[in-house]
Amino acid sequence: MESAEKLGIEWLESLLRHQGLDVKVETSLAEDEFGASCWLTIQANGLSDEQIATLIGDQGQTLDAMQYLANTTLNLGRSPEEQQPYTIELAGHRAKRKAELITLATEAAETAQSTGEEFEIKALSSAERRQLHHFLGTYEGLETFSRGREPDRRLVVRPATAAEST
Repeated sequence: MESAEKLGIEWLESLLRHQGLDVKVETSLAEDEFGASCWLTIQANGLSDEQIATLIGDQGQTLDAMQYLANTTLNLGRSPEEQQPYTIELAGHRAKRKAELITLATEAAETAQSTGEEFEIKALSSAERRQLHHFLGTYEGLETFSRGREPDRRLVVRPATAAEST
């Protein structure tokens, strides 16, 4: 069986070739506060600033769409235990967004703990919500859940109920 890294590289390079781009993809396995993921990094050398901006898209939407396709396609038919999460990176966009998300999640956790009330985080992709559920799971006395329907689905952070914290 081929490795997740090799499958990811082949899939993403093929997708980019279909877009007329002959670029290389590098991979690394990472486990951090957002969980484990196979990072597929598109090499920006050889791409114009306009091509990079187009691949990232408005607020990362194009990169998010490619990442969604990668996760759906590459994990099709696999059991949950066999599935490999993929993160697609280009020009440091994911690393920058990760720092923003950590700041946002920390603020949400501190606000929920200090006020005892819910804190809603809006404008997250489904992947970002999943990452923040994982990240905030390390906070004692807090719970998270998603509310609403796409495209207005929100992550809610609140103090855990008394029954759950005993």
